Amino acid sequence: MVEQTQEYKPSIQPSEEGRVLPSGEREFFFDVSTSDLEVNMGPQHPATHGVMRVLLRTDGELVTGAQPHLGYLHRGAEKIGENVEWLQYLPYTDRYDYLAAMNNNLGYSLAVEALMPGLEIPRRATLIRTICAELNRIASHLIAFGTYGLDIGAFTPFFYAFREREWIQALFEKICGARLTYSYIRIGGVFNEAPPGWLKEVEHFCDVFEEKWKEYYDLLALNHIFVMRTKDIGVITPEMAYDFGLTGPMLRGSGIDFDLRRDMPYMDYTEIWEAGAYQIPLGSGEKGTLGDCWDRFDVRVKEMIESIKIVRYCLGVIEPGPVLGDVPKVIKVPPGEAYVGIENPRGELGHYSHSDGGKVAVRCRVRGPSFVNLAVLEDLMPGTLLADSVAIIGSTDIVVGETDR
Repeated sequence: MVEQTQEYKPSIQPSEEGRVLPSGEREFFFDVSTSDLEVNMGPQHPATHGVMRVLLRTDGELVTGAQPHLGYLHRGAEKIGENVEWLQYLPYTDRYDYLAAMNNNLGYSLAVEALMPGLEIPRRATLIRTICAELNRIASHLIAFGTYGLDIGAFTPFFYAFREREWIQALFEKICGARLTYSYIRIGGVFNEAPPGWLKEVEHFCDVFEEKWKEYYDLLALNHIFVMRTKDIGVITPEMAYDFGLTGPMLRGSGIDFDLRRDMPYMDYTEIWEAGAYQIPLGSGEKGTLGDCWDRFDVRVKEMIESIKIVRYCLGVIEPGPVLGDVPKVIKVPPGEAYVGIENPRGELGHYSHSDGGKVAVRCRVRGPSFVNLAVLEDLMPGTLLADSVAIIGSTDIVVGETDR
């Protein structure tokens, strides 16, 4: 037998202090050092709502860090806007937030029109624009409602949401021939007149949706399990919302009363607001803490019913008339620069346009609300449980096509 010349020492040493067991024996604690684990959520994870990667750092079930990684869907939209004619760029705007293409068309058209002071937009075109934008807001929020329930484990609301969203898509198909990327709202107005009976069907949709909306609210927003999964989770304080430049439901969910339709008005929203046709839903901490996931969800759900009120007002005042201003086939925008921000379903969508008087923009800059809203995750997620990370990401309601562009 070989004589052991060196005393064996275990790699893990018991600590000097120990706990006395009922048997009288002493239990030793071992000094084991651990390190955080890096977990890749995505880039193809259903809860990221698109091709996005979130690098999570975890200590067991506790999230200690989060970093979104973008770029998987980058298409160079802004550079394209500087290499095609003004009107040719319009279809590219459909592809930012592909759940709110009407709103994207509107934002870009308003920015170009701001550089064309002599262009008069017909009243009927403005009202049809408003109807389409608000219907698209409802369709977008229905997706947010359904997929958020799906993220947390509620399967049924997803199908309820698609029932009414399908009706909105059918309405859009009748007016412009497309169901997702529309290119309907154009520079100078809208592409074509609404077909016979279209406005009457929109009114019928409003009647039905108001009844169905109550089902949505009872089914998910007031569901006990859903409330427990979202209240006091992912709290965004008003100070944090200001610091990160949040807009839309992300901002109003923290109780901050700001809406571009009222505070930086465009089209006829001032008239609609002064008529008392709609209100601005705000987070109130009703189920938990002000600015939590439930508040942001609640704001989106209540915004749908306010959009119905705006549509009803437009239907009540719309009159026959032209739907497109005097726009030449080849648009040449006078020299100048303009920035126009509008209230998209996810916040402020801004377009900055710079013209030198030619057929192509010198600079086309887009402020995507999803991109800005996503930045808060790095401060919001540390200290939460891993299971809550899905609820927090879902509450931001991002569309990755808009974060990358």
